[in-house]
Amino acid sequence: MTRDDDLQRLLLAVHALTRIAALDTQNDAPAAQWRTLTLLRDHGPQRLGDLATLSRVTQPGMTRLVHQLSDAGLVARETDPDDSRVSVILATDDGLAALEKWWVQLSAALAPHVADLTDAEWEAVSIAATALSARVGLQPEVVR
Repeated sequence: MTRDDDLQRLLLAVHALTRIAALDTQNDAPAAQWRTLTLLRDHGPQRLGDLATLSRVTQPGMTRLVHQLSDAGLVARETDPDDSRVSVILATDDGLAALEKWWVQLSAALAPHVADLTDAEWEAVSIAATALSARVGLQPEVVR
């Protein structure tokens, strides 16, 4: 196995675990909703185009999602402090609370799938999480 193979297997396993756990939560909100709220929480208010780029979706797709999130009270639009002609999207307190609740549900759903990991396997997960989080700019203490 090469390092590329290991990274691919890791990404596929994490994606599969997340998908399985999301199904286990029986939460019908789209994954894009949680990804968008997480990006707003972690990166702060964003212009729509910048948010679309961060999320790797089209601007029209992000526009639709932001409208849905806004209608649900999970995000709000405010005037950009640097350019009053432009608005920025930010997560509301309700949006952040919903995100936190979802992370708790997701973590609880993941628990049974990893309950039988050995201490050595958990150590390997911790090392990988720390190393990879640092590469993408996440703080070590960020767990959700």
